[in-house]
Amino acid sequence: MTSAAMSAPAGVLGVISPRGRVLPVVTVVAVILALWYLLAVALNYTRVSELLAGADPDYTISDVIKGAWTMERPVLPAPDQIATDLWNATIGLKVTSKRSLVYHAGVTASATLLGFLFGTILGIVLAAGIVHVRTLDRSLMPWIIASQTVPILAIAPMVIVVLGNVGITGLIPKSLISAYLCFFPVTIGMVKGLRSPDPLQMDLMRTYSAGTMQVFWKLRVPASIPFLFASLKVAIAISLVGAIVAELPVGGAGLGARLLSGSYYGQMVQIWSALFMAAFLGMALVYAIAGIEWLILRRAGARA
Repeated sequence: MTSAAMSAPAGVLGVISPRGRVLPVVTVVAVILALWYLLAVALNYTRVSELLAGADPDYTISDVIKGAWTMERPVLPAPDQIATDLWNATIGLKVTSKRSLVYHAGVTASATLLGFLFGTILGIVLAAGIVHVRTLDRSLMPWIIASQTVPILAIAPMVIVVLGNVGITGLIPKSLISAYLCFFPVTIGMVKGLRSPDPLQMDLMRTYSAGTMQVFWKLRVPASIPFLFASLKVAIAISLVGAIVAELPVGGAGLGARLLSGSYYGQMVQIWSALFMAAFLGMALVYAIAGIEWLILRRAGARA
């Protein structure tokens, strides 16, 4: 150990060591799991006690706890029940199976990515217009903000029904709903990013007799990259939410349809498994955007 490390306070070494990073996370997860198991007993107690009273009037508290954690249709499933169902619905089934969560996640991811692409393009185009045209800034920006005040649960069925009546079904309606949600953070972030160059930098570009497009591509766009990727991480997560919501009215395939079928038949374990699968998918998409950001910034010469 170096002299600098020996002289460093113990608290600092705890923060920078792997143990100092992992131990808090493990502690929080352990507390959440313990509370979850206790809450499962509390919420399932009434139904379990009724079932046990009919089978064996002399049941004990251990029987109640065991029954609460192993119910077929619990009010709140135990974490191990969800983990088992996740394993069986992913590793235990073929990817092409209609009961596989991997298959449903793939359907949802397709709508998410297509809607994310539409929303990103729309957001960047709107931001460029708002920055360069004062009329658009004053007239369009209030409507962009107002568009996000309408609940997506009210819009999604309307979009699905209207497009279905004109023969547009499947992936496109779901992706449009995702695009409707995700274009907003991209627009706001890009407007902020395109306006981020320092006035001195703008004056320097004018000194060089740079045109509007040269200023845009050589100054505004590079300055907006950090703002863009911060917005894209939010947009991809919102796009996933939009795709899941869009699947609720139509059913069929997708994580939203999985949630819908679980609610119809009271399969709480299936609902929680689909929720966790959606969370894992969202994490994967956000980390994918972060990876692209790292590659682009590294190629541009930024420090890792």
